[in-house]
Amino acid sequence: MLTILNKINELSRKEKEIGLTDIEKAEQADLRKEYLQIFRGSIDSLLLNSTIIDPNGDNVTPEKLKKEQVKIASK
Repeated sequence: MLTILNKINELSRKEKEIGLTDIEKAEQADLRKEYLQIFRGSIDSLLLNSTIIDPNGDNVTPEKLKKEQVKIASK
C-alpha cells in the first residue's frame, strides 16, 4: 500500500509542477481507486474485529455489527 501511495504522491507533485499526460492521468486515477479499495477493506476488517465498551464496562457494540461479526465467524 505504501508503494501505491508514494506513486500517487509522485504523480501529484508532477501534475502541479509540469502537468501529466493522458496516460499518467489514467494511471493516477487507477492508483487512487486501488488505494481507496485497500483503505476501505482495512477499515472494514478493523470494525469487524472491534467491540465497543462504555465507561461502565458494558458491551455496547451495535446489533448490526454483532450480526456481521457472527456471520463472518461462521464462514
